[in-house]
Amino acid sequence: QVQLTESGGGSVQAGGSLRISCTTSRSILSIHTMAWYRQAPGKEREFVARISGGGWTDYADSVKGRFTISRDMRKNTLSLQMNSLGDEDTAVYYCHARLTSNSPGSWGQGTQVTVSS
Repeated sequence: QVQLTESGGGSVQAGGSLRISCTTSRSILSIHTMAWYRQAPGKEREFVARISGGGWTDYADSVKGRFTISRDMRKNTLSLQMNSLGDEDTAVYYCHARLTSNSPGSWGQGTQVTVSS
């Protein structure tokens, strides 16, 4: 298992940027895949971005070109740089880590991102 702790959420105006982070309780090198998901009020949790152990990245179409997922191996931290934020990006953002391709994974507690126009 791995414990995940998100940070960096907050309020930002539309068009602005925000960076959120997720610190892991174990080496990122031991984690198969890490990802960000989000859940807006009244909606289901949805995939945002993922990064594999080999550094391959994948994004939801709604954030492609605006968001960037990255890892800091020394700090065991996953980050999500979010640019050109819009109202539709308002949600609780969750960090997810899967130790193997078959494991269900672990979730962080979430961090709120609010975009105001």
